[in-house]
Amino acid sequence: MKIDAHQHFWRLDRGDYGWLTPALGPIYRDFAPADFQPLLERHRIDASILVQAAPTVAETEFLLETAGRTPFVAGVVGWIDFDAPDAVGQIDRLAANPLLVGVRPMVQDIADDDWLARASHNRLFEMLVDRRLVFDALVLPRHLGRLLGVVERHPALAIVIDHLAKPPIADGRLDPWRADMNRLAAHANVACKLSGMVTEAGDNWTVERLAPFAAIVLDAFGPQRLLWGSDWPVVDLAGGYERWRSAALQLIRHLPQQGQDAILGATAARVYLGHGRGRQPC
Repeated sequence: MKIDAHQHFWRLDRGDYGWLTPALGPIYRDFAPADFQPLLERHRIDASILVQAAPTVAETEFLLETAGRTPFVAGVVGWIDFDAPDAVGQIDRLAANPLLVGVRPMVQDIADDDWLARASHNRLFEMLVDRRLVFDALVLPRHLGRLLGVVERHPALAIVIDHLAKPPIADGRLDPWRADMNRLAAHANVACKLSGMVTEAGDNWTVERLAPFAAIVLDAFGPQRLLWGSDWPVVDLAGGYERWRSAALQLIRHLPQQGQDAILGATAARVYLGHGRGRQPC
């Protein structure tokens, strides 16, 4: 089974994608299942995890509706407002849809770098555990220490770090990101997406530029806690789906087949779909 563990759909007229402006030319348009399915078929990928791209419950509802009529979408990682008075109700209502497999507050865009440490969020993290929902951590390197606090306070919470936490690949700086990722990887409930690398790697990126960062997360997490994701259509800003898929296969080709299979699908199936949520791919 092959799963693309990180992709998006959006429709501009919905109006809640504040970051999506005409300056992002290639991706400033609607993206729907019909645009994505040919890529999955070309690469013989069985299913995908559809991830939120706007900080609104309305977009999560839009994604769940879209997933409901799109057989290849195995699950949705949505958004809730952790700071809203009705945050508990939001989780309960959205979790009633079994296609919701996780939630992703957009931590990278939150002004308060200590947001993850707020005591008021502890109950919500425990609710995610109870509802068998993954916490997708869209964080930057400066947030990793706070994320470690979440991991230590909630050892049963399944956490997936998106995009390797966006390290400075273009600059080639491994530290202190490397040390923080190693500390997080010491906890068995934390996984990491091998995704988003090429948008952090600068113009004219190469596999050689990506390799040291990929090697660090592979050594730290191992194939059983790494998930490959395309970050489509954002990846179109940095070479496109085909080029990133090819690069990723080069980065893991030294692994035994079982390890490659884990990164390309089995880990995503276990983490997102292994607890009775989502849609099992055919």
